[in-house]
Amino acid sequence: MLGFLKRPVVVKADINLNVVVLTAVALLSRLWQLAYPRAVVFDEVYYGQYISFYMKRIFFLDGSGPPFGHMLLALGGYLGGFDGNFLWNRIGAEYSSNVPVWSLRLLPALTGALLVPMAYQILLELGFSHCAATGAALLMLIENALITQSRLMLLESVLIFFNLLAVLSYLKFSNSQKQRPFSLSWWFWLTLTGVACSCAVGVKYVGVCTYLLVLTVAGVHAWHLIGDRTLSHVRVLCHLLARAAALLVIPALMYLLFFYVHLILVYRSGPHDQIMSSAFQASLEGGLARITQGQPLEVAYGSQVTLKNVFGKPVPCWLHSHQSTYPMIYENGRGSSHQQQVTCYPFKDVNNWWIVKDPGRHQLVVSNPPRPVRHGDVVQLVHGMTTRFLNTHDVAAPLSPHSQEVSCYVDYNISMPSQNLWRLDIVNRESDTEVWKTILSEVRLVHVNTSAVLKLSGAHLPDWGFRQLEVVGEKLSRGYHESMVWNVEEHRYGKSQEQKERELELHSPAQMDVSRNLSFMARFLELQWRMLTVRSDDSEHKYSSSPLDWVTLDTSIAYWLHPRTSAQIHLLGNAVIWASAGLATLVYALLFLWYLLRRRRGIRDLPEDSWLRWALAGALCAGGWAVNYVPFFMMEKTLFLYHYLPALAFQILLLPAVLEHLGDRLCRSPLLRSLFSGLVVAWYSCACHVFNTLRPLTYGDKSLSPSELKALRWKDSWDILIRKY
Repeated sequence: MLGFLKRPVVVKADINLNVVVLTAVALLSRLWQLAYPRAVVFDEVYYGQYISFYMKRIFFLDGSGPPFGHMLLALGGYLGGFDGNFLWNRIGAEYSSNVPVWSLRLLPALTGALLVPMAYQILLELGFSHCAATGAALLMLIENALITQSRLMLLESVLIFFNLLAVLSYLKFSNSQKQRPFSLSWWFWLTLTGVACSCAVGVKYVGVCTYLLVLTVAGVHAWHLIGDRTLSHVRVLCHLLARAAALLVIPALMYLLFFYVHLILVYRSGPHDQIMSSAFQASLEGGLARITQGQPLEVAYGSQVTLKNVFGKPVPCWLHSHQSTYPMIYENGRGSSHQQQVTCYPFKDVNNWWIVKDPGRHQLVVSNPPRPVRHGDVVQLVHGMTTRFLNTHDVAAPLSPHSQEVSCYVDYNISMPSQNLWRLDIVNRESDTEVWKTILSEVRLVHVNTSAVLKLSGAHLPDWGFRQLEVVGEKLSRGYHESMVWNVEEHRYGKSQEQKERELELHSPAQMDVSRNLSFMARFLELQWRMLTVRSDDSEHKYSSSPLDWVTLDTSIAYWLHPRTSAQIHLLGNAVIWASAGLATLVYALLFLWYLLRRRRGIRDLPEDSWLRWALAGALCAGGWAVNYVPFFMMEKTLFLYHYLPALAFQILLLPAVLEHLGDRLCRSPLLRSLFSGLVVAWYSCACHVFNTLRPLTYGDKSLSPSELKALRWKDSWDILIRKY
């Protein structure tokens, strides 16, 4: 029974020394003096503030991408003991002693280093030789721009890592499919493909390009699988369900998980709250939640409310009025009603309070029991501080003459009767008897006499309107738009019928005991929508560039300059690698087209296995370059050179594949093969020389003289900084 103890337990492992050595050198190149410079470098000023928000559990919104990448950077800060206390307001600012620079930069550096062995593995899985695989890894190792980007607290290296991991995992899965379908390794690589794709999308939205590429290749393979008559119908169905679960369901669940963890971590109110809805703000600790805690849920006749516009653009604002009236004559010569101004005001103010009144009764207090207001009810809105009724009529609005003016009615004893009845339309109602609810209900106020809808036009009034936002009655309201929708944010039950007592009541905080919480899905959907629609700063940047500048390396970015010496860090690519990669992509496209045309004519230059390998390499490598590059031509945002790096990584994978193919097809004799190998070695030596020449600008650890810096300015468009002493 204990016979197994008589023999030693032996574990055998195959170790690829190529991979071990390449990984070790890659780690050295990315981790060497990682904490240098101990200063904020370029976009670290951007990502650092979000790390601080995570450390302090403060809610934030970043329209550049989902939160997974930010959470990974924050994990480095957490492991390093960062407390979030640092002012991220200036590039070049020295880090204080409490900032764990090495920990914050560690994850990007590790993912950047792992690109080297992953490039090796991808070429092997594509069926190319160890020589070609080693070449791809070595090119990834000495590419200056990839080194620079991976040694800083930035996300491009993390994105590229998950892009390549998705491709490698799918290739591993595809090769397992040929040998052992439904084995443990088959399931592992298929599942890892879906996880890697979701992580790529979770780091930056552009990761969806690689995800769609992998889905397309998987779809083509699945289509061929369906046509395999050696497989039973049940077997084919199992294959399709497994792929759907791993490549569609798992990424969707992972994506939701990223936001779930994000919303658990950032549960406190912060500076980005106001762009969110009142319901979302109320779900955060502090801020609006502190104000609205315990408010009555159901709006009743006599309720005192503030009405926030749901659209929130150009800025979040509340329905507002004040004693000032519209001018008799506008600057363009048009006349007005000279009624009391109604605007949308972007700050909390006592003049934002309105009283919901029953048109059939005079009282402005809530009865006992309260009479709730329901969808379809006709109400009057009384301005709390001036007791004038919200009104609109057939008078052109000040800045939007196609719309009606909205005012608070002033009785001038002239033939202009008040028109102050509004019908409540609850947009997100579940039934036609829905009760108007605080925060949760999104409502339109439709004018009974003219059918105009109360709307935020978004235009800023002139000085006579204190630069507040114009509110109008929109008559041509065909369809739903958020600028016409309002929600009750602050709410109390009015108790005072006398105006003086009511004014004191309006100034005092409300305290009642009703709580409400948004579900995770409601918060996720709102946050996702805001992230996709929030406008980023599209102003021109000194180092912004166009996609056409990237391929030819006609641009650079000065990341950091030493405050006292000429030592500096630049995002500059290895010119030999960039030019060769671009040429290899062109050569591949021409060769592929040539082979395709000849195959159409029945001429098979390549055996079927070689052709399929060649086509798959192009689909994943050339296709990976295209899907990560072409979309930038359609983006209306400020672009930088580092946006090209994910596309470049795929080009680097294609380069040794094309070289090996040319060598095999063109060099038939030993002499030609030796000559070709010599040319490849000479070419790689040139790439190494360029890497070493640009090394001071990659690591920033060496101060160069003005003449040395001028010698490195190979193109006039490279903005290498030269101090004037």
